[in-house]
Amino acid sequence: MALANPTPLPFPKSEGNEPMFQPQGQDLVLEFAEQFSLLQGKFVFCLNNAELADLFLKLCYQNQWTKLYCDEENLKQLIPAPLLFDDIAGCEAAVTSCEFLVARTGSMVLSSVHQGRIPAVYAPIHVCIAHTSQLVYDIKDGLQAMKTKYRDYLPSMITFATGPSRTADIEKTLVVGVHGPKEVYCFVVDDGKN
Repeated sequence: MALANPTPLPFPKSEGNEPMFQPQGQDLVLEFAEQFSLLQGKFVFCLNNAELADLFLKLCYQNQWTKLYCDEENLKQLIPAPLLFDDIAGCEAAVTSCEFLVARTGSMVLSSVHQGRIPAVYAPIHVCIAHTSQLVYDIKDGLQAMKTKYRDYLPSMITFATGPSRTADIEKTLVVGVHGPKEVYCFVVDDGKN
């Protein structure tokens, strides 16, 4: 929470009080989609829950997934029963929700509240289901929204996932999918609350 509540500056007039990053006036969904896609994430916009169900099933069929892990009751209804798999270690993909989406960085704000700590980082493919009302512009806005939502009972884990995992530790060559999912999908459903 140090990013959301910074330490007062010793010389307040030396820096401006304006946020460093200003929204560009672009729609938050479009901004998120552009940033998320630049980071090799796969973005899917859905007009409603019916379109979400249809596009999600098409994705499962295209990838021939037969073992989907999901620990969230409200999302299990999206997954056909034969595809549900209860072992994270042997699944092909994990389906989770998120707390918020950060448009400026293309990041998903995840917490231990809904899916625990493991699915979004352990499965080889992560599928996140979100809604347009969960979009915020910047990381600071996401942290403030978490603080407002949970008040004095913040989740034990809050993390920002920004596209597939990547590292450049191996001979300074970028490698994707080493320490987490090699593919990340984000379905954003228009819930009309924006």
